[in-house]
Amino acid sequence: MEPSSRNGGWKDDSTELHDLNKIMSTVSLIRADSYNRQQLRSSLETLLEPLGGMGAFVKPGNRVLLKPNLLTGGRPGKECITRPELVYTVAQLVQEAGGKPFLGDSPAFGSAWGVAKANGYLPLMEELNLPIVEFHGQRYETASTTFNHLRLCKEAMDADVVINLPKVKSHSQLTITLGVKNLFGCVPGKMKAWWHMEAGKDEQRFGEMLVETARAINPDLTILDGIIGHEGNGPSAGEPRSLNILGASSDVFALDRAILDILNVDPSLVPTVTASQRLGLCPQLREMDFPHLQPMELQVMDWRLPDALVPLDFGMPRVIKSTFRHLYIRLIQEPIKAYAER
Repeated sequence: MEPSSRNGGWKDDSTELHDLNKIMSTVSLIRADSYNRQQLRSSLETLLEPLGGMGAFVKPGNRVLLKPNLLTGGRPGKECITRPELVYTVAQLVQEAGGKPFLGDSPAFGSAWGVAKANGYLPLMEELNLPIVEFHGQRYETASTTFNHLRLCKEAMDADVVINLPKVKSHSQLTITLGVKNLFGCVPGKMKAWWHMEAGKDEQRFGEMLVETARAINPDLTILDGIIGHEGNGPSAGEPRSLNILGASSDVFALDRAILDILNVDPSLVPTVTASQRLGLCPQLREMDFPHLQPMELQVMDWRLPDALVPLDFGMPRVIKSTFRHLYIRLIQEPIKAYAER
């Protein structure tokens, strides 16, 4: 028995395979070209088989947070978010392993429920009776001496298992957003703008803050949605791009690094990856085990990065504007829409 680094609880010996995979930095990469649920299920079973299947991560009775990228409800069809079909199929596998999945996120604007609704999530979530929860910053977690006031959501910190479900996207501030950046969604909505102001003046510091967030959340499993990515001026102003890949690992830092090799992106351009390397958290590619395909077998040579990078620092006026917009959408717009649809 050993303590869990996320919630102070205890893990039993049944997690031994999971821990071994994390030590070995096993990164499972496969080709997948469809969001058809039957085909997607087959792809996910193949993807997770080298990691021990879903049963290596989820035990009967576990409360399992599924953390997709629910960035915005404003551009449905532009592949800005994790596909609902992927979340649905992962939730199915969790339920079959005896877990109790729930979906959660803290979008920068609006609510998780509102963004999910705008992107077609609700019928699939209702089919599985899958709750959608809003994240609240009810707990402080010391991630490091530098970020010891980093506020993270109680819903993620108290979950027995966290499954991280990011989308492959270009990003106009961070070059690429993958698994580590997706966990920034576990910081309550308006606090994100504050961190942009507090740490955004220094790219390296901001990258370290994101890495420390990921280390504190400590996802048990990351499954990357790369069947269709979002390239160009992301995270929302770019365009869809078929990549036809799925990736999975219990080591979110290793998975992010492997995806950069697939996209032919210099790691020095991605603050989350350089920070994870600087902190000794990211293994070298030669130290990773690829049981299915190697990154070189999936390489894309013409992935489009942002036309230009914009500053990370929002500044005080933008923080205030972001906070009020967040509150306006959640407290005024969404209740009005819900009432009108009754």
